[in-house]
Amino acid sequence: MESIYNYTLEELEQKFVALEIKKFNAKQVYKWVYEKLCTDFDVMSNLSKATIAILKNNFDFNYLQILETYIDPDDETTKFLLETNDKQRIETVIMKFNYGYSICISTQVGCNMGCKFCASGLLKKIRDLSTCEMVLQIITANQYLKKHKNAFISNVVVMGIGEPLDNYENLKRMLKIINEPFGLKLGSRKVTVSTCGLANKILTFAKDFPQTNLAISLHASNDTIRNKIMPIAAVYNIPKLLHTLHEYSAIVNRRITIEYLLLKDINDSSDCAMQLASLLKDLNCYVNLINYNNVSDHNFTRSTNSEQFAKILIANHINTTTRLERGLKINASCGQLRANYEKK
Repeated sequence: MESIYNYTLEELEQKFVALEIKKFNAKQVYKWVYEKLCTDFDVMSNLSKATIAILKNNFDFNYLQILETYIDPDDETTKFLLETNDKQRIETVIMKFNYGYSICISTQVGCNMGCKFCASGLLKKIRDLSTCEMVLQIITANQYLKKHKNAFISNVVVMGIGEPLDNYENLKRMLKIINEPFGLKLGSRKVTVSTCGLANKILTFAKDFPQTNLAISLHASNDTIRNKIMPIAAVYNIPKLLHTLHEYSAIVNRRITIEYLLLKDINDSSDCAMQLASLLKDLNCYVNLINYNNVSDHNFTRSTNSEQFAKILIANHINTTTRLERGLKINASCGQLRANYEKK
């Protein structure tokens, strides 16, 4: 049997027709599964008994087991260590903001991008997550929020363990599922996909999802620095990446988020800020500065120059924000919880 969470609405309609179930029943099932978070076909009262019997013989409600739940003392960040059916472990984080609850989801078990500062890469990629495993992270969060907060996820950030564009086909289907108005109803502009810079996939993403937000993990103002901390720079250097981002911007006409993690004595100097401002002066973007969340397995430390760095960017007419920190007390950096668990 296949997971009910693995189907876009169009795919489910086609499957229903093949099973000799009425096509409109697919929308009814979608509403039960995503709006009401139902996990039992027998409860779906607007379906016939014959239809329910067919569904039970062809679909199941698989789930992600919650191995660990960590709640920050401020009660604004909750992190789950989740286990898949094949005993692989991933992480999901819920964050509370003034606009509602946002979730950061993973797309792979481990990561092969090898960014030197990132906890996700401490354990190499084992496999891609399936579409349903990505969707189920949101379902799990909604079940938790409904029970404990009488709330639901309003924004999705695809920025957890793994490189989303390296698992593009499953990512694509997941985005279609969560955008579905008969399902989770998470509009494209409520979703942000982050990439370390797979330039070959960015334009495809632009054409497939022009209204979905894109964030680029740049983290350096020149290739000398970027090559030292991000191996992907050897394949897609900064000039090539920026050329692609200008093409992307022309297609979608939307602002790009440039993520810049400040590392002490690595990429946080005033010269780096000036270089970054020069690089980005003609790009429709804003810079999101990130203070480093220390990872014990890495030798990087938090910058003390973040305010000055931001002032230089702003003085050079680069829109700049500093990311609000969440989950410092619960190992909320991507991959930290999983890596610590695997050491046990």
